[in-house]
Amino acid sequence: MALLTLRQLRLCYGEKTVIKNATFELEQGDFACVVGANGSGKSTLVRSILGLMKPSTGSITYGDNLKHTEIGYLPQETRVDSAFPATVEEIVLTGCLGHMKARPFYCHSERKHVHESLKTLGIESLAKKSYTNLSGGQKQKVLLARSLSATKKLLILDEPSNNLDYKSRKDFYKTLKKLNADGLTIIMITHDLDADDLIGNKVISITDGVATIEPTEKYLERYRK
Repeated sequence: MALLTLRQLRLCYGEKTVIKNATFELEQGDFACVVGANGSGKSTLVRSILGLMKPSTGSITYGDNLKHTEIGYLPQETRVDSAFPATVEEIVLTGCLGHMKARPFYCHSERKHVHESLKTLGIESLAKKSYTNLSGGQKQKVLLARSLSATKKLLILDEPSNNLDYKSRKDFYKTLKKLNADGLTIIMITHDLDADDLIGNKVISITDGVATIEPTEKYLERYRK
């Protein structure tokens, strides 16, 4: 079943067209890496899927009763004020804000979901620790846990390994592959075109404003020629 369907999507900023045509489907359980040159429209495509940008033409359809407000999102840069003494648990809880609407307090199910996210990532022992005292790899896992608190269906990440060293990046990728194996659909923007970094089963490539999808193996065959 298609979780996400894009049909003849055209995305513009004013009179400037960034994406001329995006037509593809993402199935439940897919892990798609989004590739393209700098300025090709990778982040613009993601913004439209998140409902942050209205298409000029075309359509986006969500399957399995998914709403764009229920998509987990880890942006390229996430700033947390180092002067704000938030614990890991408090940071992760903010991922539930999109569900709360006008309700001022977190409910039991949201707190339970947060602890499930921490446990899934193996960082439940950090729950009461100060976020600012964590290592770079730990902080990225906390931000991932916050994104997971917003969703159980679709997670979107914008170049999440940019500020990680080699070991932390590989550990982070291992975590993403486990989440995907457990049923979470993932879209990840990456600037790395090495086979070790294209860890999904599909690649969404953007060339000259056109976004298409294909199996990772097929993309790598084309790219290496």
